[in-house]
Amino acid sequence: MSPQPLDQLPRSVREHAHLTTLGASDIPALLAHPGDWKSPAPFCLWMHGRSVNKELDPGRYSRWLRAGIGVVAIDLPGHGERDDAPRHGPEHTVEVIHEALAEIDEVLEALRGPGLAGAYDLERAAIGGMSMGGMITLRRLCDPHEFRCAAVEGTTGDLCGLYFPDEDDAHDPWPVRHDEEKVAPVDANRHLETFTPLPLLVLHSEADEMVPWRVQERFVSRLREHFAHAGASPDLVEVHTWPETGAPAEHVGFGRFSNDAKNLQTDFLARHLLGTTD
Repeated sequence: MSPQPLDQLPRSVREHAHLTTLGASDIPALLAHPGDWKSPAPFCLWMHGRSVNKELDPGRYSRWLRAGIGVVAIDLPGHGERDDAPRHGPEHTVEVIHEALAEIDEVLEALRGPGLAGAYDLERAAIGGMSMGGMITLRRLCDPHEFRCAAVEGTTGDLCGLYFPDEDDAHDPWPVRHDEEKVAPVDANRHLETFTPLPLLVLHSEADEMVPWRVQERFVSRLREHFAHAGASPDLVEVHTWPETGAPAEHVGFGRFSNDAKNLQTDFLARHLLGTTD
């Protein structure tokens, strides 16, 4: 999917946003600020899924901005403004995750740079993503970071469980063969011992045909156990699922529950970045 020009985004986003590149790698980014760009705003670093781009689903950005939360949405390697259609295929997911993980700190450092210093509050930052973007999010949280909270949807932190199901596992094998030695380094489930507990929102369709809910459900259970062992409340992991949504493959958005999902996500971010309790 080719990137949308900014003027094709809804006015509620367009009036607060601009397109730029960040860091030495020239990472394409959509930046939006709820105020005048002079006061530091809390924000969410958001990553899209495979084969799409940072402009996808701007309704979430509209809600964040209305709540007082800034947007830092980036194009993943080989996507959007650095489109490389051959890398959209599922056989390239692991390499894209690996490259994107190396870019997150570059993005954050750019937000501290001369052109943007003071616009975003790095002490009130969230990270999140859907599908492949969520996989990147969960793995990044296994390394040292300063994010206050995170939100993922239609994804899993157990890549080996997704790609290499046990014989007794009910879900079908992944349609593309991956090298387990290459998957393991980017698999959050293999690095849970270094996952620092923080508030995490998980949204998922139980009928998801791409990332089966049972794979993510098992990961969530392991993550909650890890939180408990680390002395944190397992309830920091909030889960909302729907039996089915009517979305394409039950994976691309949440169909007739799309509005509910976006509102849940915005309320979650507001609670943890702004201290909003409503």
